[in-house]
Parts: sequence; C-alpha cells; structure tokens
Amino acid sequence: MAKQKSLKQKAASGMVWTSIQKFSKMGIQFILGIILARLLTPFDYGCIGMLTIFMVVAEAFIDGGFGSALIQKKRPTQTDYSTIFWWNLALSFVMYAILFFSAPAIARFYDIPILRDVLRVQGLILFIYALNLIQRNQLKKQLKFKILAIVRIITSLVALVITVTMAFMGFGVWALVAQYLLGGIVPAIVFWFYLKWRPSWVFSWKSFKELFNFGFFMFLTHLVNSFCSKLNALLIGKIYSPQILGYYSKAMRTENLASNTLSSVLTSITYPLYAEVQDDKKRLANMIKRLTTSIAYITFPLMCLMMLIAKPVFLLLYSDRWLESVPFFQVLCLVGLANCLQSVNTQSIAAIGKSKTMFYWTLIKRSFGLTFVIGGLYLFGMWGLLAGVVMYNWFCYFVNIGLVSKHIGYKWTQQLLDLSPMLITSALFAAITYFSVSWLHLSVYVDGILKFVIFVSLYLGYTFIVKPDSALYLLTIIPSKFKFWERKKQKNIQKND
Repeated sequence: MAKQKSLKQKAASGMVWTSIQKFSKMGIQFILGIILARLLTPFDYGCIGMLTIFMVVAEAFIDGGFGSALIQKKRPTQTDYSTIFWWNLALSFVMYAILFFSAPAIARFYDIPILRDVLRVQGLILFIYALNLIQRNQLKKQLKFKILAIVRIITSLVALVITVTMAFMGFGVWALVAQYLLGGIVPAIVFWFYLKWRPSWVFSWKSFKELFNFGFFMFLTHLVNSFCSKLNALLIGKIYSPQILGYYSKAMRTENLASNTLSSVLTSITYPLYAEVQDDKKRLANMIKRLTTSIAYITFPLMCLMMLIAKPVFLLLYSDRWLESVPFFQVLCLVGLANCLQSVNTQSIAAIGKSKTMFYWTLIKRSFGLTFVIGGLYLFGMWGLLAGVVMYNWFCYFVNIGLVSKHIGYKWTQQLLDLSPMLITSALFAAITYFSVSWLHLSVYVDGILKFVIFVSLYLGYTFIVKPDSALYLLTIIPSKFKFWERKKQKNIQKND
C-alpha cells in the first residue's frame, strides 16, 4: 500500500511539473509561432520540413531504443549507462558523416541549393542529442520531472529570444535552424553542469547485448515510425513546392499544438509508471482507461472546436499569408482525434516488454499507411494524401487498442464504449454550433467568437449536468500540495494518528 501511495504521489507531482513544462512550452511556442509567421515565409518553413525526414531517421539511430530499454530495466547500473553513452556518441559521428556527405545529393533531389548547408549545420544536433540522452532518461526513470520542466522552460525562453532576433534581422531559414539547435544545446549545458552523473571509461558488451535485446525492436519501431511519419513532407516537397509544404507544416504544427498538449503531459510520465506496474495487468488496464478517457474529455471537444473556428484563428494568429493552411488544418484535426490516444496504448505494450510485438505490428500499420497515403496522392492529389493520413491514423488506433486488449486485458470494445460519449457529444455539439451560426453570414471574427461561445457553453453545460467520470478523475489527480484545504486536512489527520 505504501509503495502504491508513493507511486501515486510521484505520478501526481510528475503530472503537475510536466503540465507546467508543456503548457509553458506551448505558450512560448504559441508566441514564437505568431511572431515568426509574420517574419518568415512558407518557403522558409518548407525548407526545414523537407529535411525533417533525414533528421528524425538519424536521431532514431542514435537513440537506438536504448533510452526506452534503460527506463524499462528496473535497476540499470553505471556500466549500463556508460555503455550506452559511448555507443550513442560514436554513432552520432557516423550519422553526421552520412548526412554531411549526402547533403549535396539531397539538395539536388529537391533542386534547392541552400538545403546543403542547412542540413550540414542542422545535423550538429546529433552530437548534442547524444551528449544529454542518458541524463534525460535518468531523470525520467527517477520521475524527476521538476528538473526536466525547469530545463525545458529555460530552453524555450532562450530559443524565443534568439530565434526572433535572427528572424527580425533577416536570417530567414537560419532562424529556424537556430531554434532547432538550441532545443538540444541548452539542456545539454544544464545537464552537464547541474547533474553529477558522468560516464565511466567502460564499455560492456554484456550490458550492451542485454539492453539490445529489448532496445533493438524499440529502435526498429521508432525508426519505421519516424521515417513514415515524415514521408508526407518528402512527398509534398518533391511533388509540389516548398510553399505548399510550408502551409502543410504550419497546419500540422498548429494541430499538434492543440491535440497533443494534454496527451503529451500525461504520456510523458506514463512509460516509467507503466514500467513500475508492468506485472499487475489489472492495475495497468485501469491506468490506461483513466488516461484515455481523460485525454478524450479535453482533446475531442478541442479538435471539434478548432475545426469550427480555424479560419479566424489562422487569420488572427498568422495573418492572411497563411490562410491556405486552413483547409489542411481542418482535415488534420480528424487525425488529432485518433493520434492523441496513440501513446497511451503503445507505451503500455512497450512497458510489459513486448517490443518485438510492437515492431511487427508497426510494420503492418506502416505498410497500410503507405498504401493509404501514396494511393490517395496518386488518385486524388493533395486531398487524397490528407485523406490517407486520416485513414492511417485511425487504422493505427484500432490496431493499438487490439494489442492492449490481447496483452493487457483492457478489451478494445470496452475502450470504444468508454470513449464514445466524448466523441458523440463533441461531434453533436459541433454540428449544432455550425448550423446555428452558418446561416447568419457574419464577419470572420464575429462568426468565430459566436461559435466559440456556443460550443463551449454546450460542453460545459454537459459537464455540469452529466458529471462524466473522466472530468472527475482529472480533478482527483491534482496533488494535494496545491490545495491548501487538503493539505491542512492531511496535517490534522497526521496529528490525530
């Protein structure tokens, strides 16, 4: 009982600090995105988007799944940490060399010469990533999310100041490169000067092989996911133009900011928590249920609302320069409905040691995904590609809940039943809001404000009357140390004891 209480306290504290980190980062990125949208062009964003696939693949090789393996292992040793550190550092040299010498060919592939230098500079992040990966995973393993939150907030503020300054001075795409590099440089400096951990001069093949058995399939899973998730950018950049890719990238980033904020807060602490209770399937299933319904309670209505008010939001935040992103964004919100729940399910499968199963099913999911996306692009162009992305993400969700049903016991039919009230309610309120306002033919901003007020009022009224379990659970996971009356009550109980 004491261990369960301690775990719950750590989870609650971790959730608060992760929430502070995520929402602070979201706020800073929100401000940064608004400023940069007025200083940079869709071409600048498109150039970065074209190189994303090469960077995420290289980063996947450096991690190699060993970060997940170190968290999944109950008691990793100094030898384990040191072995993986030296492996990652050596591999970063190899991957950077590949990027450096292939940069001219990549620039010729897109017929954009500046991409050669951009990729060579951007690739320096590989060394930085290798230097702080172990420290980051140690903090996650120990559930020390307060330190991670503070470092991430500092990083976001530094990136905001430097990136905006460079964009204002006319550096264009290089401002985005600086933002990317700063995301690794600042944490690396803080971790090396603040944390006491240092690698030993040791490399153990025994330790490497032990972690490799689990980490290898996590690496393959991450590699396939990383490549396929960024394939859209490669196809759009090659077939269409950097500008179209820029519009798509802006739409995707905005959708991710809206759909993944809460889910990323919860899932950032779920994997180490799942690993702690991996032998108790009943408790793990209950944890998954609580997390999925809590995420859906916030994200489902948010995605429906964002589809309704997409045009005034983009016009207000990014100016009319980015209005071509609006229809892309509205379609991608359908992706967000499914994508926000993915990590909760997939991380539970990884936590119980089923990395090989995850990899095999990832191949199946991604094979279907490529068929949907490429087939849609070939038949219907850009809109076919977007439809393929939507179909793929929902297909992945159904596969993931099937795996959870089989290996953990939280039946897929039950998960759908648990989520259906939020989905049906959100869609119904969105339809009522749309048809009650659209016939009025109001100005863009008045239309958006009225839709916002009606939809939020309906959903808050539903919450107040029905009191869904997911809403009540979100209130219960707030640590008592943030409630004065709860803290006072707890002290009185301790005195009586």
